[in-house]
Parts: sequence; C-alpha cells; structure tokens
Amino acid sequence: MGYDRAITVFSPDGRLYQVEYAREAVKRGTTAVGIKCHEGVVLIVDKRVSSRLLEPSSIEKIFKIDEHIGVASSGLVGDARALVDRARIECQINRITYDEKIDVEALAKKLGDHMQTYTQFGGARPYGTALLIAGVSDGECRLFETDPSGTLLEYKATGIGIGRNAVMKVFEEEYDFETGVNDCILLGIKALHEATEGKFDVNTVEIGVIERENPLFRKMSKEEVEAFVEKFEK
Repeated sequence: MGYDRAITVFSPDGRLYQVEYAREAVKRGTTAVGIKCHEGVVLIVDKRVSSRLLEPSSIEKIFKIDEHIGVASSGLVGDARALVDRARIECQINRITYDEKIDVEALAKKLGDHMQTYTQFGGARPYGTALLIAGVSDGECRLFETDPSGTLLEYKATGIGIGRNAVMKVFEEEYDFETGVNDCILLGIKALHEATEGKFDVNTVEIGVIERENPLFRKMSKEEVEAFVEKFEK
C-alpha cells in the first residue's frame, strides 16, 4: 500500500502506481481520434451526452490553441483545460520572444515536460488527461499524443479514451496517408462509430480540422458535422 499512495515512490518491480491510475482515468474518458494525411490533420471526439437535460454545446473536448494548432482531450476535463491554458500561454510567449508561431513539436514537448514534472514531486498528483495535439509547421502536418506520464509520441492516426482499441483496429486496417481530409473525417467517424458501438449522433460528435495549404485550425459547425455523419450513414 505504501507504493500505492506516494507519487515519488517506485514499487519493487519498478512501477509508479499513481501514474498508472492516472492513465486509467484517461482510459475511462470519452473517445477522441486524430488522423493525419498529406492534405491536413483531423481531430474528432465523442462528447457522450449523459442526460437529455444537458446542453451538448457546453461540453468542450476540442480546443484551439493557436491559429495553427488544435488539441483534443480525453480524461478529466478540468485537467485538460488547465493544460490548454498553459499551451496557449506558451504559444504567446513564443510569439513575443521570437516574433513567430511556435513549432507544433516544440509545444508538444513543452506540454509533455510539464506533465512529467507532476510525476516526480510529492504533494501534487499527475494530470488525469491525455491530449492529441494537431497542427501544421513549415508546411508539414503533425499529430502528437501525450499521456499522464509525460510520454510524447507522434502518430499518423491514433485514438485515446475508452474506445482506443476499437479505433486502432479500424486504423490498422483502413488508414491511408494519401487520402484527402474529407476521407479522413469519414474514416474517423467510422472508427468512432465502432468505438461507441453506434451510440452517437450529430449532437455528440465534434470535429476540428487544419489543412496544409490553409494552416488555420477551426472547429466545424453543426451543419458541416451533420453532413459528414449523414454521408457516413449512407
């Protein structure tokens, strides 16, 4: 039990249980997927509306960090918001210091380093959230995943949250880097459909997209999302 309670104590078999528990918090979160292609990067999330009295628009899982970077989260929403605020500050610090937009990889590393520090000191718990960081730097599309341990990995396509295994199965079988953004969105919706066992509709899906030729991250309107969901269902 002693190894279980303190973030700074390794167990005899070399594990940090509090970090593993934080990863479990992510695994219980709603599913988010990120897909990269030669035209751009797409982020799609399932917002999981738990009550008909809930306003779906109040659930935010995709965030614009800078004009060329967006983030999708899974896990504890409050933790994700804290990381998003920090990421936005890092972007503005870079603009003020160097008079240029921050590189996507540089921002991902800064967030990973920040998350890692919370696995190393007593009196603070790890972040119970994972992030998908999507953006365009120097004409190149990038997609990174962070987790509560501070691990940073770059993917062509990946998923986080409760439906990760189902999502990765679809991507392993059907992913193609040479497809366009619209095809990526349809593939992401299909993966999300598999992960949620068909229990999603237009109100529970949120889509963010950034294109290589026009590197401005934006969240799609409800009408645009509805058109893609209908196209997938056909």
